[in-house]
Amino acid sequence: MGCHMSVSEQPTARVVGADTKVPLAQGGWIRYANFDYAASAPALCDVADRVTELLPYYASVHRGAGYASRVCTRLYEGARETVARFVGAAEGHQVIFTRNTTDSLNLLAAAVPGEVVVLDIEHHANLLTWQRYGARVVEHRASVADTVTALDEELQRRPAALLAVTGASNVTGEVLPLAELAAVAHRRGARIAVDGAQLAPHRRIDLAGNGIDYLAFSGHKLYAPFGAGVLVGQADWLDAARPYLAGGGAVRDVSVDGAEWFTGPQRHEAGTPNVVGVAAVAAACEALAILGEASLVENALTAQLRDGLDAIEGVDTLSIWDSGRDVLGIVSFTVAGYTPSVVAAYLSAEHGIGLRDGRFCAHPLLARLGAPGGALRASIGLGTTPGDITRLLDAVGELVDRGPALTYTERDGQVGPVDDPRPFPDFLVA
Repeated sequence: MGCHMSVSEQPTARVVGADTKVPLAQGGWIRYANFDYAASAPALCDVADRVTELLPYYASVHRGAGYASRVCTRLYEGARETVARFVGAAEGHQVIFTRNTTDSLNLLAAAVPGEVVVLDIEHHANLLTWQRYGARVVEHRASVADTVTALDEELQRRPAALLAVTGASNVTGEVLPLAELAAVAHRRGARIAVDGAQLAPHRRIDLAGNGIDYLAFSGHKLYAPFGAGVLVGQADWLDAARPYLAGGGAVRDVSVDGAEWFTGPQRHEAGTPNVVGVAAVAAACEALAILGEASLVENALTAQLRDGLDAIEGVDTLSIWDSGRDVLGIVSFTVAGYTPSVVAAYLSAEHGIGLRDGRFCAHPLLARLGAPGGALRASIGLGTTPGDITRLLDAVGELVDRGPALTYTERDGQVGPVDDPRPFPDFLVA
């Protein structure tokens, strides 16, 4: 994969598979243009290299006396410090490793001692989780400022223990004013939890500086696709809560009649942890911290993408708010006369472009935005080039002007060409 580097080299923005070529249905091969970062980002080469370095030492953590176990324990516990620095954790914040953002939010939900308020723009991870506990849902307003006011008024009208919001919409990329929302929550006697799944890969988050009490995010969106997630936040609720999982590693002592549970992160990390996933998350945090924000480049690419789509007749881009929007690299859109699934299949089969179609685990928001049947989502990240965006815009323009060259049908819930000749990689061949 062309990613190997010595330990003395500085981290880079290279991603695994940047030069991967994929087959076209009409014949031939082309470099894959990945516009599905918001679902799962490719691994940074630095992350893949760290995992490769770890694997010869892979072993159990915490209770192993062997050298490999000591290495993995040192790495695992050190990763907490790395993550804490990366997100600007406050004194007393715990770093708990989970499976993903959804897992983190479910863990937190079981620890909140009171009611929760959420917006209607949330990803299902930050909506269904709280819905199970009877959360109050506030409809977003026409502007960011009016939405903040609506949340303030709701918390004043009826106090809550927690305000749970997304850091950035997974549908439109619009960023919420987290410091302002934290101030609103605290003024009304509540805490704030942020779904940072989309925000963390694009913007540096400062929990202490912005007054954020809890943050959840996923490694697989942070260029660390090895199956780990993170929950960072105040210790008191977490230490008082029932352990998230019952099992080994979370207990100080056990009898046949009961158990004495740890406090701290171990309380909620029963079982053998995902050492490789945690190592990947830590490596990604280290690399992204050194790289810094690529906001100027990303802003230009996002503007190129949105402006280009807006210029194509019959294409409509989606937005939550009318004005005053801070946006990161996600643009969702519809194409008149075509279902999103057909457009996505066409882009893949005829142009080697991958993006997401559907309702993006945000069904209420898509309905509010006038796309109850779904939309297309193009998301960018490290490795995206202006040339990639030009390819996507040209392909969508060609579809609008001339239609697809192939006939598409649905088979086993997936839309594709009627006779799709594209081969899978050899490792998938039985």
